[in-house]
Amino acid sequence: MEEDIIIEEVERPWGKFKRFTKNINSTVKILTVKPNEILSLQNHKNRSEFWHVISGSGFFEIDGVKKKVFKGDEGYVPVLAKHRISSSEEGLEVLEIGLGDFDENDIIHYEDKYNRV
Repeated sequence: MEEDIIIEEVERPWGKFKRFTKNINSTVKILTVKPNEILSLQNHKNRSEFWHVISGSGFFEIDGVKKKVFKGDEGYVPVLAKHRISSSEEGLEVLEIGLGDFDENDIIHYEDKYNRV
């Protein structure tokens, strides 16, 4: 599915646009993570995800690699990769594009502060 994420930036007289997907099966969400909160460590068997930080800061953890992120930063989560997002004290807003068959019930939790494992 990573080949489906071909980020294209196109210049126009009025500015530019950035396209993340084109003519593929996708689900788009905006995640709002409260200050100092963390999502579960999880994976999915039927979809990959692309993340783009809209505002705030925090961390993306993808397959054991933890990266500090700020507005404009991006990450790609392959199918089956363990991943999670955490926010700093200012909170975090992330655009999430899920590629493939989207089902909230396909989440496998490995660690979760809300006891959903």
